[in-house]
Amino acid sequence: MAPETQLAGREKRADHYNFKRGIMKKKRPKKRKPIVLMSGEGRVYPMGRIRSIFKADGKETDNQYSISEWWLEPNTKGPHTHAQDYDHAWYVIKGTMMILIENKWINCSEGSFVVIPAGVPHGFENRSKKKAGILSFNNEAGFEKEMAGISKWFHENPPDNAV
Repeated sequence: MAPETQLAGREKRADHYNFKRGIMKKKRPKKRKPIVLMSGEGRVYPMGRIRSIFKADGKETDNQYSISEWWLEPNTKGPHTHAQDYDHAWYVIKGTMMILIENKWINCSEGSFVVIPAGVPHGFENRSKKKAGILSFNNEAGFEKEMAGISKWFHENPPDNAV
């Protein structure tokens, strides 16, 4: 038997084994439209020196995940330390962002990647002299429903200087 055939047979048996034990849940995806957004496009939530742009959330993702950009002007504190019951994955798309994980601040330059598991206290701020941004992936959708209230709160309570 050729090595490729042996491997294919093992993979098929492994899939069957895992599927029978509930490890692999096969879910039929709902029909959704592709999303194509150019730079700066999406649903924008201005918050003074903070700005978020939601790229995909809710119905667009079948409530499976959320993707948004978060931009902070120079020397701007971000949201207060908080924790959610879902994971975040952050990618620094421009500048340098200080990211708080539990009680430790980490200096994350452009290209840095951070995963924050559910329940872990976290936050971010821009201590630099240039605009900075992160791309946020959340493994649960629905956060955008809160953005009108969050945006209003930041307009009424402008963020402090980071340094």
